[in-house]
Amino acid sequence: MTHDPNAPRFRVRPPAHWANDPNGPFRWRGRHHLFYQHNPQAPVHTNVHWGHVSSPDLVHWEHHPIALTPTPGGPDEAGCWSGCVVDDDGVPTAVYTGVDHRHTGLGTICLARAVVPDDETLTDWKPLPTPVVAGPPPGLDVVMFRDPFVFRAEGRRWALVGAGHADGTPSVLLYDCEDLLDWRFAGVFLDGRDPVAAEVFGDKATGWECPALYGTPGGDWVLVVSLWDGAPCATAYLTGRVDAGRFAARGGGRLDHGRDLYAATLLQEPGRALLWGWSWEARGQDEVDRAGWAGVLTAPRVIDVGPDGALRVAPAPELELLRAAEPFVTEPGVRAPLPGAYDLTVTARSRTTVSLGRSASGAELTVVLDPEDGSVTLDRDGWPRTGGQGPVTVGTQGRDVTVRILVDGSLFELFVDDRASVTERIYRRPDDVSELLVTGEGAEVTGWEQVPPTSG
Repeated sequence: MTHDPNAPRFRVRPPAHWANDPNGPFRWRGRHHLFYQHNPQAPVHTNVHWGHVSSPDLVHWEHHPIALTPTPGGPDEAGCWSGCVVDDDGVPTAVYTGVDHRHTGLGTICLARAVVPDDETLTDWKPLPTPVVAGPPPGLDVVMFRDPFVFRAEGRRWALVGAGHADGTPSVLLYDCEDLLDWRFAGVFLDGRDPVAAEVFGDKATGWECPALYGTPGGDWVLVVSLWDGAPCATAYLTGRVDAGRFAARGGGRLDHGRDLYAATLLQEPGRALLWGWSWEARGQDEVDRAGWAGVLTAPRVIDVGPDGALRVAPAPELELLRAAEPFVTEPGVRAPLPGAYDLTVTARSRTTVSLGRSASGAELTVVLDPEDGSVTLDRDGWPRTGGQGPVTVGTQGRDVTVRILVDGSLFELFVDDRASVTERIYRRPDDVSELLVTGEGAEVTGWEQVPPTSG
């Protein structure tokens, strides 16, 4: 395991080298299993395998041997790309994208089955020798085809596949896969010409990756997609209904308002849906090479749809198991050293500033809560990053504003009133000052260091 102080300690990532998309979150025999894209040889995106961890409680994660490895000469010889895991008549089955050396963005849909289904660790997997879907359906001029997601609706098993077309239109395709060995194309589930999708997503994406879908207790469905414009762009969602094999969208928005989350996926459980995303590196490749690792999965989040049709998002309650026995701060106006991993809640009744430290150059890292203005702003001006700069602002509602901030190494996750999230990577240098100061009339603050859990 790396000694990089910016490496998260409590989130899912491999001991070294590359990680990207979370894949196949799956509940089996009392354990949560989570897979992820992984290059076991270097911190770069190539030679993609499936890494594998499992947990009894979403905080104690155990690393397992690599689950899926590219097969020389096989349909996945150039990579085992994203997909899901399902229970197929008592046999855990990975449904994933296989790419060969000639793929040009077009994958095949492959299966791999757990060798010993009764093994709660699901250590051994065996791929089927041929794909169940050899490529996109004819007649649609599809130039991007990947990332199957299996779900149940209308009494049957279906699958979504992310796609993009030669004319620049993104889409999600639908397959009937009641028999996992017999996939039948069932039409275009949704595409970028839909007026609601066009309004919510904009017109920059040329493909929709990593589609994921879940049904809410109220009967609505939430469709999550990652927007691809030749490179990863952003992640967004739509709410609506599934009707006769089509998605009727009603509204939607940004899944996360930060700049460092992509390729989110879902696990529907009784009574809730869990979401993980991939947080990429926002530092240069030379720094990544020196650190020896790249990529981390976010904390698990519980998502839902509120009465107003907007998304609700909050950290999974199991994360409270990581809190130290006593908080390190309980009142505003007090300077407190910040640990490398912490869980901080601040409630503001007037304009309140949460200072999270200063860089060696004097730049301050702040979160400003302004109930009167109806906003929360993360300002990291002067803190180095690759990619977009500038503050990130999220709108709020109500007379009080509450934020919860989870920091683990360089992974920064901000939750605003359980209605929005902001994921960013913020790297600290040895001579930076990590210190908390909350100022604002009537503010409340409680913060815990995150420590290895002693019980689950």
